[in-house]
Amino acid sequence: MADIEIGGAKRGRLTYSFDDIALVPSRRTRDDGSVSLSWRVDAYSFDHPVIAAPMDSVVSPTSAAAIGALGGLAVLNLEGLWTRYADPTSLIEEIRTLDTQTANRRLQEMYAAPIDVDLIGERIAQMRAAGVTTAGALSPQRTQQYWKAVVDAGVDIFVIRGTTVSAEHVGADEHEPLDLKRFIYELDVPVIVGGCATYQGALHLMRTGAAGVLVGFGGGASHTTSAVLGLQVPMASAVADVAAARRDYLDESGGRYVQVIADGAMGRSGDLAKAIACGADAVMVGSPLARATDAPGAGTHWGLEATHPSLPRGEVVRFGTVGTIAEVMQGPSERADGTMNLLGALRRAMSTCGYRDLKEFQRVEVTVVGTSAQS
Repeated sequence: MADIEIGGAKRGRLTYSFDDIALVPSRRTRDDGSVSLSWRVDAYSFDHPVIAAPMDSVVSPTSAAAIGALGGLAVLNLEGLWTRYADPTSLIEEIRTLDTQTANRRLQEMYAAPIDVDLIGERIAQMRAAGVTTAGALSPQRTQQYWKAVVDAGVDIFVIRGTTVSAEHVGADEHEPLDLKRFIYELDVPVIVGGCATYQGALHLMRTGAAGVLVGFGGGASHTTSAVLGLQVPMASAVADVAAARRDYLDESGGRYVQVIADGAMGRSGDLAKAIACGADAVMVGSPLARATDAPGAGTHWGLEATHPSLPRGEVVRFGTVGTIAEVMQGPSERADGTMNLLGALRRAMSTCGYRDLKEFQRVEVTVVGTSAQS
């Protein structure tokens, strides 16, 4: 696609968000019961491709067990309240009542407590005891410091998640960079890394040996990254670009398939279908699950970015609740706004377009809608 002239010295590429596109049914329809939502990463299989994002408002050891029991995967934030406090429930209850205008200051205070290495092991053990696949997330900045505690605790899937993750992250001590290729090679567990938003960035991450790549930076309802840093990921274009990198890396590597996981900007069930239509294998979501009555935030939502000690890039958002985690995931729904029965909606979108599994559904025709199509 040709660049658009912004001014005499700058050109920019026209890109699209999920709001800018729509699916086009263009072949036979299919019964819902004949559609498979199954998804697999490395040796781990799941009934569906919805992953709970590593946010304290969404994932606790208890909610991770509930999501796992529903056939999905939940990722615990290993830099969150659950690894800083032996019992953070009272703090989470307090966050639900905070004035949104002053909430960041209180969050900074709560998250200033040091991470307890012993609690990392305890939280992973809690999830393992529930009999579900365990996944935990660290930022690139913290990975060098805590990775061994995570792996020793028996985590099944290791997630390295940040606003932008590169193949080599240079920390405050520039003599000890996080070399992802060497790091991943030496681990015995599959690693999912991200975010990234470009073809080249994704290709670099795939070459590290990652089992999956996160597209985006988790930017959604609780993030203010665009306002604070000027960074914004138009997710439809980003997912399609990274899917192209996956295709080319498949040829380059002689058949190694890397999972593409859309991360952020998916607040409604229709967004999940669009993400997969653009090439995602799975989706990582926060705000849809934060609306569950039995999610830790119980309708209140925030991310780790809101807690940064000097430059918060997120805020506390109050959605209210719509139903339990089970109802949000698999219904039944009593609402027509895309906030409940996420899996039922995805299954219906696939059946309406005539596709039987997620890989087939990536081939569905899409259209650019409204004024977004004009350039």
